[in-house]
Amino acid sequence: MADAVLGIETSCDETSAAVLVGGELESLVILSQDIHKVFGGVVPELASRAHLTALPAVVDRALAEAGIAPSAIDAVAVTAGPGLAGALLVGVVYAKSFAYAGDRALIGVHHMEGHLFAPAIEDRDLSPPFVALLVSGGHTLLLDVPAWGRYRLFGETRDDAAGEAFDKVATLLGLGYPGGPAIEKFANNGDPERFTFPRPMLNEGFEFSFSGLKTAVLHAVRASSDLDRDRPHLARGFQDAVLDVLVTKLERAVRATGYRAAVLGGGVACSKALAARAADRLKGLARVAVASPRLNADNAAMIARAGWHRLRLGERSDWTLDARADLPLPGLEMTDTTHHVPRTTSL
Repeated sequence: MADAVLGIETSCDETSAAVLVGGELESLVILSQDIHKVFGGVVPELASRAHLTALPAVVDRALAEAGIAPSAIDAVAVTAGPGLAGALLVGVVYAKSFAYAGDRALIGVHHMEGHLFAPAIEDRDLSPPFVALLVSGGHTLLLDVPAWGRYRLFGETRDDAAGEAFDKVATLLGLGYPGGPAIEKFANNGDPERFTFPRPMLNEGFEFSFSGLKTAVLHAVRASSDLDRDRPHLARGFQDAVLDVLVTKLERAVRATGYRAAVLGGGVACSKALAARAADRLKGLARVAVASPRLNADNAAMIARAGWHRLRLGERSDWTLDARADLPLPGLEMTDTTHHVPRTTSL
């Protein structure tokens, strides 16, 4: 099936459009909103206004780079949630208009399901079953994926997401926003023995918690007599603590399932240190699939890929599709992590 799918992503501060034809990526355009760096985080109202201004031009550019006319698009896949409500609404309204005007299929996509599909854009051999660790600014999810569209929740964060922790700690260290790339850069020159931070819930099942770790870094920063001297060491200590927790839980899930593949997805998966540590820890157990950085950051290609999958299954959204900041992951089941038995949930 050679369906041409236009993907649209506006869940946060990236305005993005992409074109997939027959599951192959033909174009991807991402416009970042640099204004948020001034405020040390995303300002929802500014993000929404920027999407409103930029989206038509971004879509036109994606179509032009793909060498495809709007009339050749068969379906529009758009992030319907979760994310910033106003930002999501801009993308959903545009997608509905584009789809309705051309009598095209409309497919609402869950943002985190998009991250799950991202590695499959480049790795055509990737298929379930596998364990997936999805780590972003708003989410930290550990999933059993027995099939595309069927997800069993091993665990998630009880408080802050890992990506949010990176952003907050970067602010404490005076490294600006976004935090992940800056912390990784400084951590490369840090002494791993200089600061040893706690590994929250390291030996407790599959759930995560990073709020206490942030507090530990805050105390260390306040106690430092020379932050310029200690900054790379603090960054290394913090990064090591987060990655140790993430990879330990991932390995635990791989051993529980016996699967031979693990997927890393989400903005934090752009971290070379995370990918390297996961590959090292799972050597001999499972291969690690991770997309290139541009496909791990928020982008429309992953939304188009997830939408293309659902289009092939005959799924469509109707014209009542709306943006939802707390959209639940479709096909999600809770899991009894003691015996690895799925149980249904109202999510």
